[in-house]
Amino acid sequence: MATHHAIDYIELSVTDLDAAKRFYAAAFGWTFNDYGPSYAGIVAPGKDGEAGGLRLVDEVARGGPLVILYSEALESSCAAVETAGGQIVAPIFEFPGGRRFQFLDPSGNELAVWARG
Repeated sequence: MATHHAIDYIELSVTDLDAAKRFYAAAFGWTFNDYGPSYAGIVAPGKDGEAGGLRLVDEVARGGPLVILYSEALESSCAAVETAGGQIVAPIFEFPGGRRFQFLDPSGNELAVWARG
């Protein structure tokens, strides 16, 4: 059930849909629903429906909202991102309440991953 005014879906622009699916599957274990050659829905882990999607575009512009994922094993997540082909742009650092890192996916989207304390 949706919560009023809660973020319900995140859509990432990508320049190569197959490469993006391979990257996110390898880095985070994501699975997808394919909707043709230019869109794939991100299956929501542990619940019905989708959490977001990958949309094929000609060019990705950095900036805008920063998507932040949660990890129970931050160092392992960072290593998985690198192994999958992501580029770390801010190595693991501390902030009040936790630690995080930021990376670029193969299309140039900047995301972050955080963990408590």
